[in-house]
Amino acid sequence: MIIITGGAGFIGSNLVKTLNTRGRTDLLVVDNLKQGIKFKNLVDCLIWDFMDKEEFLRHIQRGAVFEGGIDAVFHLGACSSTTQWDGHYMMANNYAYSRSLFNYCLVQRVPFIYASSAAVYGNDTVFKEEPIYEVPLNIYGYSKLLFDQYVRRHCAHAHSQIVGLRYFNVYGPREAHKGNMASVALQLFRQFRAGESLKLFEGSGGYAAGEQRRDFIYVDDACALQLWFFDHPQHSGIFNAGTGCAQSFNDIAHAIINYYGKGAISYIPIPEQLRNYYQSYTQADLTLLRSVGYDTPFMDVEKGIASYLKWLDEYYKNNTP
Repeated sequence: MIIITGGAGFIGSNLVKTLNTRGRTDLLVVDNLKQGIKFKNLVDCLIWDFMDKEEFLRHIQRGAVFEGGIDAVFHLGACSSTTQWDGHYMMANNYAYSRSLFNYCLVQRVPFIYASSAAVYGNDTVFKEEPIYEVPLNIYGYSKLLFDQYVRRHCAHAHSQIVGLRYFNVYGPREAHKGNMASVALQLFRQFRAGESLKLFEGSGGYAAGEQRRDFIYVDDACALQLWFFDHPQHSGIFNAGTGCAQSFNDIAHAIINYYGKGAISYIPIPEQLRNYYQSYTQADLTLLRSVGYDTPFMDVEKGIASYLKWLDEYYKNNTP
């Protein structure tokens, strides 16, 4: 069996679907479905069972053994809101929960592949998996960094694979439930579909309007990367999960306009509450990832956006916005 926490969420549900294409349906999805709309992410997927995240936590804290054994745990469940400032909630959800599951996997000798975040780097201009460059700007980034640090202290004593993937800006299918935390690609698509101009932020951090640059990674590439580590259990560590190429928000908007052959861009001020916590530039350093043998190329924005828009057009034929 494979366990996927956050399996009804964005990256998690895409991983479930990708595993289905491999013939794997022996999947235990763990999530919190209080936001019930997330069920739509799983309706075309096959899973073995579903367990609420709190029930699952009690299960592993008792040291319960799953019948048939566990091939791997993909830990993708977390609060991913960079605007959430409830530190008690963030640390309980992202740090303490992750620590409990990590310790369970250590004892059971189960491969553990989890989602970290590029938010650990804050406004640094070097995005390399080394402590000197890790200065998060918000409690979300700190919760991810603190768990990475915990993993680093215990990884050397592990008898099974431990992999942390620091995701940069992931976009793609099955993120409609995320609201204002959805990717800029989906937010711009919704504006386009409503007949509005595509709204990007005015200049900041020394960048012109819309020219702030991020490392945008398509969710299919994120899933392929997870499964590569699953297929290569000899490799452990914390790795950047991006394309290694920074592209501008203007590139995203122009990819949408070019795909449909129409549309316009307008620029708006950065909200005051974001101004001091906004990353104007990210670009994954892939040196460590490439050194362990991952040589698969990543999609650029133009190709990824075209694939995403094709999926979105089909999705909105059969679903309400």
